[in-house]
Amino acid sequence: EERFKEALNKLKGSFSVMLLTQDALYGAVDRHATRPLVLGKLGDSYTIASESCALNVIGADFLKDISAGEIIKIDDEGYEIGSFTQASNIAIESMEFIYFARPDSTILGKNVHIVRKNTGRVLAREYPVEADIVVGVPNSSLSLATGYAEEIGLPYEMGLIKNQYIGRTFIEPSQNLRDIAVKMKLSALSDVVRNKRVILLDDSIVRGTTSKKIISMLKKAGASEVHLRIGSPEIIFPSFSGIDMKTSQELIAANLSKDEVRDLIGADSLEFISVDGLKEAVGFDFDSPNKGISLDIFTGDYVEGLGNYEEEFKAELTDIQKEFLAKGSK
Repeated sequence: EERFKEALNKLKGSFSVMLLTQDALYGAVDRHATRPLVLGKLGDSYTIASESCALNVIGADFLKDISAGEIIKIDDEGYEIGSFTQASNIAIESMEFIYFARPDSTILGKNVHIVRKNTGRVLAREYPVEADIVVGVPNSSLSLATGYAEEIGLPYEMGLIKNQYIGRTFIEPSQNLRDIAVKMKLSALSDVVRNKRVILLDDSIVRGTTSKKIISMLKKAGASEVHLRIGSPEIIFPSFSGIDMKTSQELIAANLSKDEVRDLIGADSLEFISVDGLKEAVGFDFDSPNKGISLDIFTGDYVEGLGNYEEEFKAELTDIQKEFLAKGSK
């Protein structure tokens, strides 16, 4: 066990780890709790999962989150939780709430669906627009769209239908595969969007190609206007914590202004939730060091530092990134 703790202390960055030995199961979370890990109970047994919704599937009861810097041991005697390092400020990966986690998951006491719906409400207050209907991009943005629609007082419509047998296009390994997957995954309902001013809700814009294709799809289906509202701040900086956006070149917001992005993807207007708006939607007490989210891809403030990636990061800084870092931003 001491060797395992020693090894965990050599790891930098974001991780959740599970280790199975002949007589015990161990779990551990990095010192910022960036990645979720939860403990559940099933009958007389205990279980660990990376998302609380997995417990629901097998009928287990949720017991608790494994928190920052903690290690758990499960054996015939039950479970025991200790620490392998001193906990630091909690910084849950914000993309868990925005995109990755399932809506029926709960992360550190915050249900993902409710957070996304709150995000839509905040977006509606920050960036309202005159329109006829609100449409969400299935599936991660449906909660977002319902919150926006309720807050602004417009009908929420199923303007886009998803083929449930296609995986997530964001994580396809090449742009060509991402383009093909978008075409296979979504279709627009022309009878719903024809001659309508549409407010389109999506969780994020990384490369911009998916947004461009969806907006084109809606306009070909007859939408008179498409106003895009995004449930994350602009992703200006790369991720070095396991998200597939490691270079600045692939981030559209790091290379083009918001107006240039709007024109490129063909939207009639484009707005992103503010960093403060996202924090409000998540609802943690951000004055407390024990609750927070990672904002590095939006602000360039890497809570764990950059380590071996620092030279690479500095070498590829774009003009937009340099300007952002020079003035600071919310």
